[in-house]
Amino acid sequence: MKRVDLIRHIESYGCRLLRDRGKHSVYLNSAIKRVTTVPRHREINDFLARKICRDLEVPEP
Repeated sequence: MKRVDLIRHIESYGCRLLRDRGKHSVYLNSAIKRVTTVPRHREINDFLARKICRDLEVPEP
C-alpha cells in the first residue's frame, strides 16, 4: 500500500499528525487518545498498514 493512501485513510477517520521527525511520523487519534508511528517509506507492507489501523482503532483499508 502506498504511504499517501494510508495517511489519507487514517486522516479521514479523524487522526492527525502529532510530530514528524526522523524515519517515522507519529499519528494521534484524539477521540480515543491512541498514538502510533508510520514509517516514511513509499510502500508500506499490507500487514503493517493493518496494524497501524488497529493501533488507531480505525477500519482497515
